[in-house]
Amino acid sequence: MGSYHFAVVVEKDEHGYFAYCPELQGCYTQGETFEEVMENIKDAIRLHVKDRLDNNEPIPTSEVVSLSTLEVAV
Repeated sequence: MGSYHFAVVVEKDEHGYFAYCPELQGCYTQGETFEEVMENIKDAIRLHVKDRLDNNEPIPTSEVVSLSTLEVAV
């Protein structure tokens, strides 16, 4: 079994945490805590990649150049 690196975006709102993997379309999850959402997205990515491998589909990858927050005054 191979090892892969993927970017994961985690957002927080009043309902908890939401995470998704930009490289894997449709790969997202949620959780009540940061730790829970990180475990959930790891499982979601693992299942998504396994399904792609089982179906002989390519595993998309990209190089993350930058991820940051930006405040914009309007």
